[in-house]
Amino acid sequence: MNKSELIQELSSRADLSRSQAQEAIDALFSSEDGIISQALKKGDKVQITGFGSFESRTREARKGRNPRTGKEIDIGPSTSATFRAGKGLKDAMGS
Repeated sequence: MNKSELIQELSSRADLSRSQAQEAIDALFSSEDGIISQALKKGDKVQITGFGSFESRTREARKGRNPRTGKEIDIGPSTSATFRAGKGLKDAMGS
């Protein structure tokens, strides 16, 4: 399912206009100013009971190897967003 299909599904299930559904999706998931991304930028965890949680994780600087040359390289620290499925979602998926 892509974003436009998600908007269409939300529009029909919640009895919203297509533009209202798009505003709701953008308010939650926009990478620039969405609710989830803003919380993660502040270091907060977003937990949706039964569905899952979003959090940011920081990875320390480390040594690595260039796979082409085998030469050792320095890899800088990085921060990324992670999602962990909750029990309700896992149960619904049958795993």
